[in-house]
Amino acid sequence: MTRAKPVPETVTVHIPFRLVKRGGRKEMQMPDGASGHSKMDNTLVKALARAFRWKRMLETGEFTTIAELADREGIALSYMTRVLRITLLAPNLVEAILEGRQGPKATLAKLLEPVSAKWEDHNDQFEANR
Repeated sequence: MTRAKPVPETVTVHIPFRLVKRGGRKEMQMPDGASGHSKMDNTLVKALARAFRWKRMLETGEFTTIAELADREGIALSYMTRVLRITLLAPNLVEAILEGRQGPKATLAKLLEPVSAKWEDHNDQFEANR
């Protein structure tokens, strides 16, 4: 039996990254082209789920107006209308959010702002990873 060379006690690894704020939390962002495991943003996923649930409730006739639904849910009408706008996002951006591939600009505050009517513009606006 032969002995292997001893392993040094200290190993130094250099990984380029930067810290960015997302939803009040700090997150590591890897440089372009680096593979990194993305983490799903639960805040965005929850907002998507609520938006599509509310949309379905309106489309099925369970509630006839957004105001009626907002009252039932105990949510301000203006907030509900902003959240409902999320249902107008490009399908590939919704998929990216659900898979944790959204860009750093895709925060809940940014998603609640008015968006372009063209789905093609959403990738640039939110830097969705393809």
